[in-house]
Parts: sequence; structure tokens; C-alpha cells
Amino acid sequence: MKNNHLLEYSILGALAFASFVLLDPLHWWMPSMVQMTALAGLVAAFAVFAAFLIREGAQDEREEQLRSTSGRTGFLLGAGVLVVGIAVQGYLDMLDHWLVYALLAMIFGKIAARIYAERL
Repeated sequence: MKNNHLLEYSILGALAFASFVLLDPLHWWMPSMVQMTALAGLVAAFAVFAAFLIREGAQDEREEQLRSTSGRTGFLLGAGVLVVGIAVQGYLDMLDHWLVYALLAMIFGKIAARIYAERL
């Protein structure tokens, strides 16, 4: 039975859209400090959901499980640091775009690698 990836695609799309609105690269709008803080909090909370709560499959073999555990731990620590950085810099209104880009790359890479591995 193939897994339904609609949830992953929806999360990716929503996170990418919220991040685009937060970064506002085309300067379409000029948010107030309250709006910017709320949007940064929303993106940070949604990124936490996307990074930490997307389902993970357990492996049966010991070696694969150890590899999976170490990779997941590294990913979670990296995503946690980036989310804290986004939240703090969003609150200070000095958001570095590279933090958002790095978090998006990590989440997109994780989901793409899992989809690729499930198709093998």
C-alpha cells in the first residue's frame, strides 16, 4: 500500500507560503510590528510542527535504526536551533533570510528523501 503524501505536500506548501509572506522579498506590504511579530510566531510554530511532528517510520534492522536515529537527532537539533533563531530575530525585527532558507531546505530535503526512499 502506497502512503498518501498529501499531508506532506500540504505542509510544504503552507510553510513555503507563510515563509514567503514573512520574508516579503517583493516588498508588497508594510506590516506593523505587531503583524510582523505575529507572522514570525506563526511561521516559527508551523515550522516546529513541520519539523518535529511529521510522521517518522521505525526501521526493523538494528543498523538502519541506529542510522535513522542519529540522522533524526541531528535534523531535530538543527531545526530547533533554526526555529529559535527565526523566533528571536523575528521578535527583534532583524530576521536573517538565511535562517528561513536553511530551515526550508532541511524540511524539503527530509520529506523528499523519505518519499524517494519509499519508492525504492
